[in-house]
Amino acid sequence: MYALSKVSKSNQIVVPAEFRKLYDIKAGDKISWTNTEEGMLLKVEKKYTEEDIIGLIKKELPINSVEIKKRGSKGLKW
Repeated sequence: MYALSKVSKSNQIVVPAEFRKLYDIKAGDKISWTNTEEGMLLKVEKKYTEEDIIGLIKKELPINSVEIKKRGSKGLKW
């Protein structure tokens, strides 16, 4: 996919709609810019909402303290 953005007089750019849709870029998300040997690398850093965090907490995890200790001591992930 290829798209072109123009830098405005106030040094602003618009993220092309195809990329906003593809990477689910929304207002409040940040884009980091990194200089590499191949050129510029852009990465989307998503803004997490309370709903996102609550959704993570509500996932079914073993809450048994014995199981948590066992898995933690073995370095296992959930």
